[in-house]
Amino acid sequence: MPWFHEALDPDLEKALHQLSLTQGKALDIGTGPGTQAIALATLGFRVTATDLSTTAIEKAKKKTQDARLDILWMQDDILNSQLNGQFSVIVDRGCFHVLPPQRRQDYVSVVASLLEPSGYLFLKCFSTLETRESGPYRFTANEIEAIFQSHFHLISTEETQYYGTLDPMPKALFCILRKEELAIGAAV
Repeated sequence: MPWFHEALDPDLEKALHQLSLTQGKALDIGTGPGTQAIALATLGFRVTATDLSTTAIEKAKKKTQDARLDILWMQDDILNSQLNGQFSVIVDRGCFHVLPPQRRQDYVSVVASLLEPSGYLFLKCFSTLETRESGPYRFTANEIEAIFQSHFHLISTEETQYYGTLDPMPKALFCILRKEELAIGAAV
């Protein structure tokens, strides 16, 4: 798989360190082979890892069947999610940028509902700097800010790359977003 990276994504690792996030409940959306979920659980997070593909979940689950990691593996469609509860951290390393434009606000609403107040969304998506003709949708920092502004404050964006199996590695945008807390008495 082009996005396969066997360790914690270096941009995510850097962000967790900068924000001093070392534990809590984490959701890995579109977990695929489960590498990010496994790395987060190894760091001490209680992880729920979801993917649209039942096959991907079963394969990822097999990797950890003998390990003592705190990971709940679930088949789930983030746009019609069956998840309950809230998470302090949500990681998306490849789901959002494949969604059709008309479903992006649905995604934002669902992710916001799953994130604790002041929780963090770590979003990695293709950058408009990527020149390959094929692949998912591409974004600028301004577009990410506009799409997510109804529920999130964009803390930072960084032009980076998708660590994986492609050579050269695709250009990516790594975004740190924090869920906005509603003011007391604000209309919902």
